Amino acid sequence: MTKNGLAGRTSRRVGSIFFRAAITLLMVAALNFVLFRVIPGDPASLLLGGARISVTAEQMDIQRQNWGLDRPLFPDQMVDYLWATLQGDLGYSFKFRGQRVADLILERLPATIALVGLAQLIAILTGVMVGLYAGWRRGGAVDHISMGVSLALYSTPSFWLGMILVVIFSTSLGWLPGYGVYSPSMIPGSLEWLLDYLRHLALPVTAVALGLIGQYVVVARAAMSDVVTEDYMVTARAKGLTNVQMLIRHAFRNAMLPVVTLIALNIGYVVAGAITVEAVFAWPGIGGLTVEALNARDYPVLQGIFLLLGASIVVANLAADFAYGLLDPRVR
Repeated sequence: MTKNGLAGRTSRRVGSIFFRAAITLLMVAALNFVLFRVIPGDPASLLLGGARISVTAEQMDIQRQNWGLDRPLFPDQMVDYLWATLQGDLGYSFKFRGQRVADLILERLPATIALVGLAQLIAILTGVMVGLYAGWRRGGAVDHISMGVSLALYSTPSFWLGMILVVIFSTSLGWLPGYGVYSPSMIPGSLEWLLDYLRHLALPVTAVALGLIGQYVVVARAAMSDVVTEDYMVTARAKGLTNVQMLIRHAFRNAMLPVVTLIALNIGYVVAGAITVEAVFAWPGIGGLTVEALNARDYPVLQGIFLLLGASIVVANLAADFAYGLLDPRVR
């Protein structure tokens, strides 16, 4: 194939990837709108829930008019929602008395990224390397031990791991704090505050990372186990390549394809946070905001969070598609 033909094919592939991503985001936004409208309950009742006097039907109607809840769902409210979303306007919260949804999400997002992002980084570096080595050395001691531990971690809920860590390292030993972000007496921005923040972060990060490590070890080990039995690996060994050369030139790239898919999916969920783990450790992230908004039937906040989740997954899969092209030239 000529260079021009290859360039044209690559351009079409890139255009197709972005087109599919745009359509997916539009479908996510539309589903987002419908999904939270089927939740039982009337948001207008929540908005007037703090009133100290009885609320009349007329007052309820006025509240619905103020928030646009009296208009037909289709197409009026849905078209307004999609148009506002395209403009970056996620609306105002019902529960938090008119605060902007974007501001609420941005306020909670750093805590979630710090928690889940760091856990993802630790899990990727540890789990992928252990899994690839176990698959390369199938049947060895490392393979048996790592698979046993990984399957146990993979099947254990993160919130249960979190509670065990709290009981051991916070309640019993008293080494690390078991809840919150930092101690009230700390001055934000100081070195002591940073160290205290890291101490509070240690247990929830460990709880999330342990479960993720189990996933990465299992998938990476299975991928490497399949690769080492391929014909091209037998041919490479017959040509006299060393184990290191075979691993770097042939095995690693091909074994990473399914691992990249898992990494992309997990990274996409970073913005959603680990809801149950955040609840165990009282961590003020997106997960906690989701639970609060769900209990209060706060449609705008829920829509904003799930739209952000959908967008992050789409972007992560975009990155995975491009990574496939780097790892496997046949994809290009």
